[in-house]
Formats: sequence, structure tokens, C-alpha cells
Amino acid sequence: MTYRFVARAAGAETDLDHDCCIEATVAEEEDGSGFFLLFQCSSDEPDEQDVSLGFDTHCVVTPDQGTAYGCVRSVELTGNVLRVSLDPAALPSLDLEDAEIEAVLEAPAEDIARFREVLPQVLSYGREAALPLRVTV
Repeated sequence: MTYRFVARAAGAETDLDHDCCIEATVAEEEDGSGFFLLFQCSSDEPDEQDVSLGFDTHCVVTPDQGTAYGCVRSVELTGNVLRVSLDPAALPSLDLEDAEIEAVLEAPAEDIARFREVLPQVLSYGREAALPLRVTV
């Protein structure tokens, strides 16, 4: 099955001085509430501890702080429709039931453009074995 929602908010953060991470987010409500997908990676190269803990890749965060690392199999953003395919093994960690997610983006065009610019950066971070098979934005 596919989980579908309308995302009225989209955006990205690349505040390397303050947060030390890069984020791209889509959310159901304009204020960021409701269902959301937060794609995140470090702005620094992974260190030995990151590697040993499996944190040397992107992560996805969902409502209720469900978090999984290296779980995105593919992402496609065509027009205003975002399709995400997740590793089914990550679903319990993300507190999700469906590995396929589709979001119709109804956010401001400049916010979608920023999301489109930053998402590939996040998903290209870290170890090769955990990179998505396809990222089309």
C-alpha cells in the first residue's frame, strides 16, 4: 500500500554553523505539524563513531520522532508529486505501516524549489551501500 498525504509545507535548512546538519522536509500542515518526512544528514564527514553506530548515512525522521538511517531506497519528485520508497525493514523504527509514500506538494513554489535543491545533497551523504538506488528531483 501507499501512504498518501498533501504537504502544505516544504523546505530545507543548511545552517552549517549552527546546526551542523542539512535538512529537507515536507509536512502536512503549513506550520510543520501533522504528518511529515524530515530527511537529514550531518554537514561533517562521518567519524569512526558514526561508522560504528551506522550513523554514517542520511536519516529519516517521522512524527513521534521515529528515526531510521540509510532507509531511503528511491525518491522521485515529478512536478509537485514526491514519491518515496523506504526499506521495509525500517518501518518499525519509523512507526510507519507503508514503505511507499506519496506527497502532493502544495507549498509555496520557492519552498519546493529549495527542498528540491537540498534533498539530493542529504541523500548522497555517507556510505555507498546505504545510498538510495534512485534520486530524481
